[in-house]
Amino acid sequence: MHRKELLQHLKHHRTHFNDEAAYLARAIDFVENHEDCFERHHWHGHVTGSTWVVNPSRDHVLMLHHRKHDQWFQPGGHADGDGDILRVALRETSEETGLEPDHIRLVNDNVFDVDVHAIPEVAGDPPHVHFDVRFLVEIDDQLPLPGNDESHQVGWVALNEVARFNNSRSTYRMVEKTRRMRTNRTG
Repeated sequence: MHRKELLQHLKHHRTHFNDEAAYLARAIDFVENHEDCFERHHWHGHVTGSTWVVNPSRDHVLMLHHRKHDQWFQPGGHADGDGDILRVALRETSEETGLEPDHIRLVNDNVFDVDVHAIPEVAGDPPHVHFDVRFLVEIDDQLPLPGNDESHQVGWVALNEVARFNNSRSTYRMVEKTRRMRTNRTG
């Protein structure tokens, strides 16, 4: 998935959330107007890739306590020039969980969520914007999670407890989408 393919995926993404619809429009505009949108040195902002990791029963999500930002997030990170944002998201998930890629199952290659958020100045990097493109993956929650040095902790959080770890609107959206998936699977 490269810039033109990412634009196709973004243009086909549908959401019931007004805030995400606005982020989606901003992301499309940004990617269309910045050929270097995957480059971290683009300090106005850049595209990042992340995953929303669910267990097979969809009642837990994997979160990590990010060392640099001292907050709980889903796995993800910078593209660093890699135009295949799906590959970036999967690579970051493997790196941050410490799991081999074959333990990470992409549910489908559709965009799961889009978020645009400001990143404050951290470790000498100026404030900037992340245009975060998110994909849904599944990992067996019985596997040990070695993690890596980017996080204080990596672990499974019950879906109904996620807000205790991260109560952002962005995380709320992904929890709600997961609840709807669960309802559609059982009903």
